[in-house]
Amino acid sequence: MSGPAHGTWEPAPAARWEDAFLSGNGRHGVMVFGDPNADRVIVSHHALVRPNGAEHARPPALATELPLLQDRLLAGDVTAAESFTDGRDLQWVQPFHPAFGIRLRNQSDEQPDGYRREVDFTTGVVSARCGGRRSEVFVSRADDVIVHRVTEPGLTAEVTLDHQLPGAPHDLAVGHSAVLTPEGALLALRVRHPGSDRAYTGITLAVVTGGPDGRIGTSLPGIRIENARSLLLLTRVRRHTGELDALAEARELRALLPEGDDDPYASLLARHVALHRPAYLRAGLDLGGDERERTLPGTELLRRPKSPALLERLFAAGRYHLLSASGMLPPRLTGLWTGDWNTAWSGAFTTDANLNLQTASAAAAALPEVTEAHAALVHGQVDHWRDNARAIFGTRGVVAPAHTDGESGHIYHFSREYPLHLWTAGADWLLKPLVDHDETRGERDPRTAALLAQVAEFYEDFLTRTDAEGHLVVVPSYSPENRPGGASWGTINAAMDLSAARHALRTAAHYHPGTPEADRWHTLADRLPPHRINADGALAEWAWPGLEDTYDHRHLSHLYGVWPLDEITPYDTPDLATAAHRALELRGAERSTRPWTSRPPGTPCARPPTTTRAPPRPTAGTPSPTVSHRTGSTPTAPSPNGPGPAWRTPTTTAISATSTASGRSTRSPRTTPPTSRRPPTAPSNCAAPRTTPRTATSTTP
Repeated sequence: MSGPAHGTWEPAPAARWEDAFLSGNGRHGVMVFGDPNADRVIVSHHALVRPNGAEHARPPALATELPLLQDRLLAGDVTAAESFTDGRDLQWVQPFHPAFGIRLRNQSDEQPDGYRREVDFTTGVVSARCGGRRSEVFVSRADDVIVHRVTEPGLTAEVTLDHQLPGAPHDLAVGHSAVLTPEGALLALRVRHPGSDRAYTGITLAVVTGGPDGRIGTSLPGIRIENARSLLLLTRVRRHTGELDALAEARELRALLPEGDDDPYASLLARHVALHRPAYLRAGLDLGGDERERTLPGTELLRRPKSPALLERLFAAGRYHLLSASGMLPPRLTGLWTGDWNTAWSGAFTTDANLNLQTASAAAAALPEVTEAHAALVHGQVDHWRDNARAIFGTRGVVAPAHTDGESGHIYHFSREYPLHLWTAGADWLLKPLVDHDETRGERDPRTAALLAQVAEFYEDFLTRTDAEGHLVVVPSYSPENRPGGASWGTINAAMDLSAARHALRTAAHYHPGTPEADRWHTLADRLPPHRINADGALAEWAWPGLEDTYDHRHLSHLYGVWPLDEITPYDTPDLATAAHRALELRGAERSTRPWTSRPPGTPCARPPTTTRAPPRPTAGTPSPTVSHRTGSTPTAPSPNGPGPAWRTPTTTAISATSTASGRSTRSPRTTPPTSRRPPTAPSNCAAPRTTPRTATSTTP
């Protein structure tokens, strides 16, 4: 080996889906695990979300009550926002769920030696070999199909599509079919959600080659192959209402097979690799790792945390997983993969931290595919964002949700402790990657320009209140997902909201130069108050007198101006940079919550004069930090809302270097899905963890 490893491997099988190797094309995903005699491939698809009523949810109609709320908050009623609701219970977004498992059971009970499983990042192929048996799986970016080949002399096995995965509802309506075809056989699994007209169907075309004694037959709910040389499975998932034409789907799969005697697996792989490999190889990280360590299996390499070879592999794995999860949509909280219907936090797109961090490295890591997927999510929900602005705030423009299932952009996931409907910074943060993408390629997307104008229109209508010094006031305001000491969550002038409003207005003006709107937006941005430095010398999370900082919280929303924005830098705003550093020093660890300050909730906050330090106006269009492609440098930026504990780190988070005022650290991804299925503490991105009980799965006619 003459450079970093572009893959990882293990000398033992993965018994659990949490330890599976992954492949995906941004629409379909697979998790490959099992043992030499029982291959298991869990199939997922970005479109598979479980109906739970949220598909019909709308934002709360609160606009007429907004002026009264603003009056109360400005008068010192620190709990006023707790009643700013329409009384609904917390509504989760539609949960992401797996489709089914492909089970391929070998009839042999022998456990031959020499087992090895691996994933090749350059091709996306997950393979396992043991004795004379070899299994290979990838998800084609060219043909949008899952390709699974098994070769073994005298292969004898049973194949089924298994819907009985952990947490699956007991009342799913399930139907199986298996028919013989000239190529081999066709398997179909149809699943309908209870109480809904929504369903999904998995179709698998089995292509068998064998010797003179080779046979294939149906054995419901699957098929049985005897004495074959190889088995090729082509699988797709379709979400639909009504009935799906399975024969038409089968014809599409059959059309992927080459004419004549060409190897169908080789043909499918070549078409896929032509798209996947160039994207993966655009950037790399070479730290001069030890050649022997570069050849170690992943579990062994993880025992060497200071190894440059480990960092190289994590960087490679991060880019591979991020690319593999992005296409139809960007990565969800769990990427494109889950083996459990009860996915933590609904497996949603959480836009007040997680999605933003997962995709933050796209421009620097040369993955425009990720930004394009992110853009698909954003632009697909603009109409709903407009509904949010009108219903909650009575304004023009757009307001983005903090949680989405990828379909609805309406704001309906909120509660007293997590008043996410008050958060107005989301649109700016979600548009920041699109602005970075434009700067990277040197061309502006007119859709981004139009949407930035709508964000600015929202602020024109929303920013109507002023303080005693004539500064505009962001009221109500919310700093995800923290609250001040002695006050409730809905407040005034959260630092993140101030940074987002300033950045959105100035960026919109930058995209519309020489227009009257640009002049208005610049003026509005200049009227926003400066950030506040508190009595501890730290950047205050709320730039409003009397709102005391609460340090023991893992979110760092008030550092949004440090990163991803460049509003606060050691060069242009040294005092604020020092204060940001101090805020990091004072931030508590995530443990039992330390008590609030001595002021009891509901006590009016005093409003004494305070010293503020205004940052200079940032220069529009400042380029973001970049990675030197094919070299050892990585992007650097401090994380404002860092991921929680390791058990909830998204599978697809690309590795990137992060820096803080106190130094630099590297935040690395998981190379396998999280091992914990339930969070041990209250979540950071929702009011409470899912409590849906796990139930045994049964087949319903």
